Amino acid sequence: MTLKGINHLAFITDDMTATIRFYRDLLGLRLSAGIGHDGYRHYFFQFPDGETHVAFFEYDGATVMNRKFPGDRTSEPRGFDHVSFTVETRDELYALKDRLEAAGIEVEGAVDHGIFWSIYFYDPHNNIPLEATWQFMQLARMPAITEDDPLAVAAEGEGPQPGHWPEAEKSTPEAEMRALTGNGRPMREHFLEQGLARYRDDLPEGFVARLERDNPD
Repeated sequence: MTLKGINHLAFITDDMTATIRFYRDLLGLRLSAGIGHDGYRHYFFQFPDGETHVAFFEYDGATVMNRKFPGDRTSEPRGFDHVSFTVETRDELYALKDRLEAAGIEVEGAVDHGIFWSIYFYDPHNNIPLEATWQFMQLARMPAITEDDPLAVAAEGEGPQPGHWPEAEKSTPEAEMRALTGNGRPMREHFLEQGLARYRDDLPEGFVARLERDNPD
């Protein structure tokens, strides 16, 4: 198993319209998919690589987080700090800064972090702390760490170290590879009917037929 990268980061919003305006219309991400029912929405924004997404849930009673600057210490019970987006060049970093400031959004930086520069800003409605990063150095060896109290575990190397977690003792048989019907199921029928999506060409043989058999309407 190899983890390729981030698939999506999920957050909460109380205003999906304002969220779409910011992530799609200002930041230029693709609004790729979504579902909504019973006072609930789940929408996805896609990056140009076609694989990475930022997702939002909107539902009755949702509230946005209190603002906190990236890296600042907090005693609040939260498991999220900030999201960093990649830009390819210095010009693109400053073009984004200019675009944000033209929209009335305060931007801090650029800040030199040694191997990359970053600007910092907030989602203006949901208060999510955001960063955009231009990396101008390539790592020649990993892990590349500078620390006054180095961790022994880090010195073990960049890749997974064996012996710390049990190996899987059994493999799930293909016949048992089934999924419970989730609340996004109506997406499939609607998308297929409207020509908004299609099944991938590399699916296992018989997968679609079994999918419809195991999860009938």
